[in-house]
Amino acid sequence: MIGILVITHEDLGVHLIRCVSHVVGEKPKNLQHLSIFKQDDPSDMLIKAQSLVKELDSGGGVLVLSDIYGATPCNIASRLIVPGKIECLSGVNLPMLVRTITYSNEPLLIVLEKALSGGKDGIKHITVESCNAT
Repeated sequence: MIGILVITHEDLGVHLIRCVSHVVGEKPKNLQHLSIFKQDDPSDMLIKAQSLVKELDSGGGVLVLSDIYGATPCNIASRLIVPGKIECLSGVNLPMLVRTITYSNEPLLIVLEKALSGGKDGIKHITVESCNAT
């Protein structure tokens, strides 16, 4: 099973995990978060992230999801990357996280692709016409 670490600004990850737990019926055991606050030292948070990755890796690897590309949570996540073992995506959203959980029994690179497509495919322009389509 792939471990999943969500690294976000403040408590965004906490709330995403609460929502995904509602959708799937329980909090997945292979899912953790790391909240980054303005006052946190990025070096200290990297150490915490490394510890969480070690805890989450049951042998299949870990997918790290962060919120904004180039921001501190993503910069911390990017320092964890070990190609094929620890992968990272930015732009985490609820559809991405649900897809990640759904496929977490697959190999890491498949989970990565499913998460990426879930995040992209979960973004739709909703129109009156699409709501009234039969």
